[in-house]
Amino acid sequence: MSKKDEKEEILEEEEVKEETSQEKKEPSLEDELKDTKDQLLRTAAEYANYRARSAKEKEQTYSNAKGNVIAELLPAIDNLERALAQENSDYEALKKGVQMTLDGIMASLEKLGVEQYGENGDAFDPNFHNAVMHIEDESLDENVVTDVFQKGYKINDRVIRPAMVKTAN
Repeated sequence: MSKKDEKEEILEEEEVKEETSQEKKEPSLEDELKDTKDQLLRTAAEYANYRARSAKEKEQTYSNAKGNVIAELLPAIDNLERALAQENSDYEALKKGVQMTLDGIMASLEKLGVEQYGENGDAFDPNFHNAVMHIEDESLDENVVTDVFQKGYKINDRVIRPAMVKTAN
């Protein structure tokens, strides 16, 4: 073989190698579909795991919040149990114990950010009050709360229970 023939043969081998390597570099349509399918399956699995983890965290947060509220109210329950256990109590002592228990519950609610509202003379606001009665009285201003049947409670601006009131005019 001459040097020329050897060079041609080497060039042909290099061309075959390049063609082979190009074929390897360009994935077929089937390979691309498989890769895309695998990627979609992984994404779907990651999303399912995320949803499960989020639901678990939400339930845990809710459970912790309930536990915190109950822990705040337990001292008031203890006070009521102690008051009921007293057999030889007079009315004034019992009344004082109930008042102290109510004060404890209100302090607990205040710690939790709960605000009580609804007083006679307040301006009626349908967002915060539930008017169950109405009277006409010229001596009072318009849309004034005259009686509070049940106090309202809210956390920030979120109403937990609207105040049940009687309004005038």
